[in-house]
Amino acid sequence: MTTREYPTGPAAAALIAVGVGLVALAISHLLAELATPLKEAIHAIGKAWMPGAAGIGPYAGKETIALVAWLGTWLILHLLWKRRAISVTTGAIVCLVLLGVATTLLWPPVTEHLVELVR
Repeated sequence: MTTREYPTGPAAAALIAVGVGLVALAISHLLAELATPLKEAIHAIGKAWMPGAAGIGPYAGKETIALVAWLGTWLILHLLWKRRAISVTTGAIVCLVLLGVATTLLWPPVTEHLVELVR
């Protein structure tokens, strides 16, 4: 009996894309906190397509940016790696590191400190 090896690139692409989407959410949150024009621009992104986005503020735009980053990264990496053997363990580690970065950036003391540094 022979065992067939399946490409693991698509799984690694999906894992890494999740982390990229989370970091995009954190960065869009930081940008919205930096200046009112940025907050309004991010809000406009969400209002452009999401019903009821006017009622939830810039959160709709932040989620839209995260969604586009996640799906875009997933699509690009999937197309690049669909027939390759990429370590799923490495993909999971990258995802967890990006999750840690995003969580740190979204933590209020860090967000406030970074905003104060830039202003």
